Amino acid sequence: MTFLKEEYRKQEKINGVIYDMSPSPSYQHGIIDGNIYHAIKTGLKDSLCLVFMENLDYKYHPEENDDYVVPDIMIICDRKHLKGGTYSGVPKFIVETLSPSTAMKDKTEKKDAYEKAGIEEYWIVSPGGSVEIYYLENGKYVLTYSYILQDDREEEDYNAETVITLRAFPHITMMLKDIFEGVEA
Repeated sequence: MTFLKEEYRKQEKINGVIYDMSPSPSYQHGIIDGNIYHAIKTGLKDSLCLVFMENLDYKYHPEENDDYVVPDIMIICDRKHLKGGTYSGVPKFIVETLSPSTAMKDKTEKKDAYEKAGIEEYWIVSPGGSVEIYYLENGKYVLTYSYILQDDREEEDYNAETVITLRAFPHITMMLKDIFEGVEA
């Protein structure tokens, strides 16, 4: 008797195009997402809001089509739009951590989809040590902060202890060095 092993493959559907998200991203990607998730999860304790890490499909225009993405980090506060493994409301915050295979999509198609959906804050994080923070202003994303980690105290541009605050949750903060803790240079 032969058993067929079903292979689980994560996918996203953007503008009607299905993207395969396999293979999994690098371990640095997971460390960064875990660091950000931990800071947010701690800050949302006793809140109605929830934070998800790479495990919830986001249908960003459910009234128009069946497109969906799987953000690396997503905060939702309107639980009535949660159903099974899908969320169809408007998240308060999304992070995408770049991988070589997804960088262009995260910086273009997904950024445009999140902007159109009205997501107030969007971070693009690179395992190489950079963070770009976009805020929605008059319906368009504006790059408001851009950091490249410099953790050598002897350098003039040392910024590892720069505190980053989530706009909609000012009590949730993390230092730039905390985002990249455990990731080798």
